[in-house]
Amino acid sequence: MIAFPPRMILAAAIASVILTPVQAAESIAEAFTNGKTNVSFRLRYEDVNDDAAEDAEALTLKSRITFTTDSYKGFSALLEVDDVTELDNVTYTDGVTNRGTTPIVDPEDTDVNQAYLAYTTGATTVKVGRQRILLDNQRFVGGVGFRQNEQTYDALSITNTSLPDTTLFYSYISSVNGITGTDVEHETHLVNAKYTGLPIGALSAYYYSIELEDADDSLDTYGVRLSGSKPAGDAKILYTAEYATQENVGGTAEPDYYVVEGGVSVAGVTAKLGYEVLGSDEGVGFNTPLATKHKFQGWADMFLATPGAGIEDLYFSVGTTLAGIKLLAVYHDYESDEGSLDFGDEWGFLAAKSFGKNYGLELKYASYDAGKDIAKEDKSKLWLTATAKF
Repeated sequence: MIAFPPRMILAAAIASVILTPVQAAESIAEAFTNGKTNVSFRLRYEDVNDDAAEDAEALTLKSRITFTTDSYKGFSALLEVDDVTELDNVTYTDGVTNRGTTPIVDPEDTDVNQAYLAYTTGATTVKVGRQRILLDNQRFVGGVGFRQNEQTYDALSITNTSLPDTTLFYSYISSVNGITGTDVEHETHLVNAKYTGLPIGALSAYYYSIELEDADDSLDTYGVRLSGSKPAGDAKILYTAEYATQENVGGTAEPDYYVVEGGVSVAGVTAKLGYEVLGSDEGVGFNTPLATKHKFQGWADMFLATPGAGIEDLYFSVGTTLAGIKLLAVYHDYESDEGSLDFGDEWGFLAAKSFGKNYGLELKYASYDAGKDIAKEDKSKLWLTATAKF
């Protein structure tokens, strides 16, 4: 159930009163009849070989239908429903039921993925309801869109772009609808300001206060991120730098986070070298509970929870497109932030092909070799995915 506290409803009501609406449809009925419906399907085979548990495989189909109304006096609405169905017998541990295998977190479920009311006036948009929230590169707040059941948020959000080259974002989250289909009650605040007017790239500053409703403390994260590119003859130089610090209110640990990444794109080939650290303080690792973690530290998902000693990830990637096929190879070398412990390494490979605007195929593989100083075993994962959207 999507439930919002009184202060959240009051804030939305105040916003709807003080803002001047933009009109499109001439009636509520017209807003619905002029609405758009989109349908998409994602068929995926996943195979996992794990030296620490019984191997697992899954063949799942995600079906999604999305209806978006036209705007009426600045108001619009969106409803999106997902269904995830296992096309074979469910024999794997799916994140809800433990069946004794290595997990594949794609449980069968039919769920409201998004359902929100939006109000837009000028450069300001207010949304209330279950919605997608993707901030910056999703390292701290994202949707875990790779999994069949996406992570979405029951929230009030406000986005404003009235200042030149600036996007201001605020959200109050009352519940997180996770990838297993369960709702976790929150009292979380997100603030993000992004400025794209600098000659060197986009600069973001953020404050995220993540608090579970029944918890006695919160996880406060403050950070700044710069990402950009510059032409250099026939090439393009790519660069990213980010730093954040984290405080567990009610605790004493204050671990840091930082990443530096450089790259070059030339003759259709893009290569990147990066170094990302989720630090450790007093035996507590830097935590990113709302992140799209699959994008970072390897596709084998071996470090979804940061070890107490922290983790350093030295990574390299090279990608190109040949005959319309996107190709990407990624290598990660892992060590602890404290003690320089060997956490292992990982290779990842991806090949993806689009067929027009409506269809796609993707083959993805990850192989993790455990280090000598960590209680993990070797693991490999293979995904074959077909998509269609209309």
